[in-house]
Amino acid sequence: MRDIDAISGDVLDLSLRLHRELGPGMLESVYETVLAGRLSAMGYSVARQRPVDIVFDGQRFVGAFRIDLLVDERLVVEIKSIERLSAAHAKQLLTYLRLLNQPVGLIVNFGGETLKEGVKRVVNDYSSSSAPPRLRVNKPLEVKECSILQA
Repeated sequence: MRDIDAISGDVLDLSLRLHRELGPGMLESVYETVLAGRLSAMGYSVARQRPVDIVFDGQRFVGAFRIDLLVDERLVVEIKSIERLSAAHAKQLLTYLRLLNQPVGLIVNFGGETLKEGVKRVVNDYSSSSAPPRLRVNKPLEVKECSILQA
């Protein structure tokens, strides 16, 4: 099993290269397709637009949301192509991480002039020394009678 920090590093390296070569402002689906293809060529398993079902109060909601990329069944990657990220984007990713019980996610925004301000790493109860305390979430999401099923 590959180290989560190594996976994150490869995703970021490829993202920087894509941003330099393709430039900003294309559709999110273009960046998603190319990034997924490059990661697959490196030997990663990559699931695109993975649906996640939610069961709440005995009722199943099929495909309640979709995550852009799930790399090696461990790293959630949310791709954006907008002028600038907002706090809502980090909250969206953190919700995905909590519900999927995944440790780390990346938001990669290809919409800016440079990728430097467009990358955000979000950590859910992850004890890596590379994760600053402000990015760690140590309390699990408490939702009465709710479970998540991956489709």
